[in-house]
Amino acid sequence: MDDISKQVYSLLEESCDLCKADLISLSGGLDSSIIAYFLKHRKPKTVAVIAEDFVSTDLTYCQMISKEMSLPLSIYSVKTASILEAIEETIKILQNFNDIEIRNNVVMYLAVKWAKESGEDAIITGDGADELFAGYSFLINKPIEELEDEIKRVCSVMHFPTQKIGEKLGIKIESPFLNEKVIEFAKKIPPNMKVGNKNGKRHGKLILRKTFEKYIPAQIAWREKSPMQDGSGTAGLTNLFNSVIGEETYVEKKLTVEKNEGVIIRSRESMYYYEIFKKMFGLPVDNNAESKCPYCKHKVENSKFCRMCGAFPI
Repeated sequence: MDDISKQVYSLLEESCDLCKADLISLSGGLDSSIIAYFLKHRKPKTVAVIAEDFVSTDLTYCQMISKEMSLPLSIYSVKTASILEAIEETIKILQNFNDIEIRNNVVMYLAVKWAKESGEDAIITGDGADELFAGYSFLINKPIEELEDEIKRVCSVMHFPTQKIGEKLGIKIESPFLNEKVIEFAKKIPPNMKVGNKNGKRHGKLILRKTFEKYIPAQIAWREKSPMQDGSGTAGLTNLFNSVIGEETYVEKKLTVEKNEGVIIRSRESMYYYEIFKKMFGLPVDNNAESKCPYCKHKVENSKFCRMCGAFPI
């Protein structure tokens, strides 16, 4: 464990040093805090996106790491109306109506947009850590004998919408965890060093937590995985759509879409995103695909997950 920790530290230090951006997308989670630790000597700016009208969990942790590393923090507090506008732009860029991906990546869209409007030309993100070091909750709960194959599967299909968003907005996205040397070394780390127990709780990214617990606040090093949608507060969109789209309206639309378009909608939120997607791109149905999602009939490749509509497992 000690030797692997030293190598992880060294590779991430080298990767962070290669970043040229003067802005970190900060969530107050483990990944962005590690980046902040390595770059604190440069005094980069940091930005955190917070939904003004919903409950968010990131703010306290962002302020903690900002204070600990003596880094300037800009809190981009966003009203619901602005989030809904940003959702349309996010769907236009990502070209899907996947509710989980939209809910998470509207946060990144807003962070990248803030960077552009603030005169920045690049932003640093923590993309890749959850895939390479088993941070996702569905990986944490896998039996250890299945974990290695599942991590390999996740890494084989990993993709990062932030790159598309950055390209569209003209902002370079730098992601130290996706450095080639980091990726290759992470793949060699055994699964029992990526997932394990601490004080009776099971954690992913175990090797990262143990390596950096002495360099960043313990509350952050051992903070439970919090998706962007929870940290920023955009998870509140689900309840918003449930409250504004009535049951009768939703059921009627759902049945009509299934009958006329062959698409099965799974929630009110998905319906909202689907209608935006359809106006922009038409139906997702791919009649020529050999393997299709049973819900949206879009082509699916080598995955249990439909990237188009977010269905899982399929």
